[in-house]
Order: sequence, then C-alpha cells, then structure tokens
Amino acid sequence: MNWDNYPNFSKEELMCKHCGDCHMDESFMDMLQTLRIEYDRPMVITSGYRCPEHPIEAKKDSGTPGAHTSGKAVDIGVRGTQAYELLDIVFAMGFTGIGVSQKGDVRFIHIDTLDGSDRLRPTIWSY
Repeated sequence: MNWDNYPNFSKEELMCKHCGDCHMDESFMDMLQTLRIEYDRPMVITSGYRCPEHPIEAKKDSGTPGAHTSGKAVDIGVRGTQAYELLDIVFAMGFTGIGVSQKGDVRFIHIDTLDGSDRLRPTIWSY
C-alpha cells in the first residue's frame, strides 16, 4: 500500500496495537481519506487494524473476528456536535457498518465497509 495516497493518516496510527501488523484494505483507505477531506478537520483513529489474536477480537462472543480484522474498519474518537457532523458525512458516503459510542469517557464512531457476506448490511448500532 502506498501510504503517500493517504496524507492525513499514517501506517503507525492504523496498525494493530497487539502485534504491530497493518493490513488495511486499500479501497477502505480511499474512502477514509475522502471522508477526512469532506469532514475538513483532524480525525483521531482510536483503533484501526486488529489481528485475530488482538484481545478485543479474541474475546468476541461469536468466535468470529470482527470488522477490524478485515482492514475495512476504524474507530474515530469524536464527540458532541463533531460526532453528528461526522455521522452526516458517513451516512452520505455509504459506509455499511456504523457503531456509535457517545456516553461516558470513551466516545467514538466505528465505521466499516463490510459487504454483508457474514452479517446483515447496512446496519447501525450503539455501544
């Protein structure tokens, strides 16, 4: 992957915090870069790629690793009015999975582009 195509993101911020791998999907990254341009402000990525052995993935109830293991998902740290503005763009762009955590100290928006082969898509949920 040519990281020069994504000037607002770095491999380091998107790599797995468990093992250091970074297998982000190029088409997802293209959409993420477009989202960043449309949003027109910095985006803090709190979670990018996760290997199947990452502690969060390993404890999933279904036994099936989540969207982050596909390289087609990120969590973006955002709150309040900025969360609303980000969601407005995310809906318009056609992301197929949207998770919203806007309570307590940990506030983020999850976005992904899974195709529905393993779960109903599009979908939205709250944490």
